[in-house]
Amino acid sequence: MPVAHRSRGENARWSDEQVNQLIGNLLRVGVIIAAIVAAIGGALYLAQHGQQVADYREFRGEPPELRSLRGILRSALALHSPAIVQLGLLLLIATPIARVAFSLVAFLIQRDRVYVVVTSIVLALLLFSLTGGTAG
Repeated sequence: MPVAHRSRGENARWSDEQVNQLIGNLLRVGVIIAAIVAAIGGALYLAQHGQQVADYREFRGEPPELRSLRGILRSALALHSPAIVQLGLLLLIATPIARVAFSLVAFLIQRDRVYVVVTSIVLALLLFSLTGGTAG
């Protein structure tokens, strides 16, 4: 049974309502931060390249530095606008993954074994799919 207040020596457990509130806040803050980062990158990109005429005759894929997390972070820290937009998109993708990870912690604290197992499987599948389906 969830208990709102416990004495100092006892393990505190989170109620379902507290967990739902924290998860809702996590999702809200994650989406807002992702949107702000992407908007800053977009505004910076427009300020730098807004007057250029787009050439659609030749397809140009993503530059190599925007194909890895390390490259995106390095380029974003160097204030390259496409990397900042890409970082915003990564943050948006990371938000629901953080929700699953937080849920796992909450279920561990609540000692809900069934949900710990199910959430662990979901988190493992998400991480596996993000790595391109490779274990390394």
